[in-house]
Amino acid sequence: MTDTKKPGTPKDSHYAKLRRTFRDQKAGGAPAFRPKRHVAPGEHAEDGLVRLYGLHTVRAALDNPRRKISRMLVTRNAAERLEIADLAALPFAAELVEPKDIDKITGSEAVHQGVLVEAEPLKPKALSALGESPLVLVLDQVTDPHNVGAIMRSAVAFGAGALITTSRHSPHETGVLAKSASGALEHIDLIEVRNLAEALGELHEAGFQTIGLDSEGPAELEKTFASKKVALVLGAEGKGLRQKTRETVTSLARLDMPGAIRSLNVSNAAAVSLYAARLWLR
Repeated sequence: MTDTKKPGTPKDSHYAKLRRTFRDQKAGGAPAFRPKRHVAPGEHAEDGLVRLYGLHTVRAALDNPRRKISRMLVTRNAAERLEIADLAALPFAAELVEPKDIDKITGSEAVHQGVLVEAEPLKPKALSALGESPLVLVLDQVTDPHNVGAIMRSAVAFGAGALITTSRHSPHETGVLAKSASGALEHIDLIEVRNLAEALGELHEAGFQTIGLDSEGPAELEKTFASKKVALVLGAEGKGLRQKTRETVTSLARLDMPGAIRSLNVSNAAAVSLYAARLWLR
C-alpha cells in the first residue's frame, strides 16, 4: 500500500504538532519562555494625527465626542471586547486585521491589545478655561510620557479638574502617553501655559493654595493644607521644582516617609499627594 498523503495538508500540521509536543515532553517540558520576534515601529502617522492603542485608551477615545478619529485597525477579538458588532457602521474607516499588522505600525514592544486608531490630538486649553474644580495638578517640566500618562490617570481617579503643564519641556500627546493614561487623556482638561510662574500667580488670584512637592520641604503635606482650593505642583525627575517655581508657590511640603527611601517616582508622588488633598477637601 502506498501513502497518498500530500505534504502541507492539515494532517501534516497535526502530526508536526504532536512531534513537537513529544520532543518537549522528552526534554522535560515545553520551554518556559519563547521570546516574541522583535518588530521595530513603522513610519509615524500623517501630520496632524496621533496613534492611540490599547483597549481602555481606544474605548475612551470612541466615547469622547471631542475626539475626531480618522481610521481604526482592530482584530476580531478586540472588536468583540470593545463591543463593536459592525465595523461598517462606524463613522470612520475601520479594518479587521491580525495582531502582526498592528505590530508593524506600533512595533512589537507596544501593548496594543489588538486595536489602534489614528485621530486628531486634543487641543490643550488656556488657563482662563479652568473650571470650578477645587483641585488641580501642575507639572513643572515633567517630560517622560510614561510618567505624565500615569499622573493623568491618578488625577482623573481622584477628581482633579485639570492638569496644567508648560508649552515647552512637556510631552506632546502620543500613543505611549495615552496608553500610560489608560483612557484618562479623554477625561481631564489639559491646560498649557507659556510661563509657569505667571500661571501660579493667576491660580493665587483665583483662590488656590499652590503647594510645591519637595522631599526637603519644611512641613508634612498633610499639615500644609490651608485652603478650600488646592493646586499641587510637582517637578521633573531628578531636578525637582525649578528655583523660580519654588519661590512662587504658596508653600513647599514633603511627603513624610519613614522608610529608608526618601523620595518617590513623580507619578507615585502625584497619586499619594492627590489622595491627601482629596481627604483634606472632603
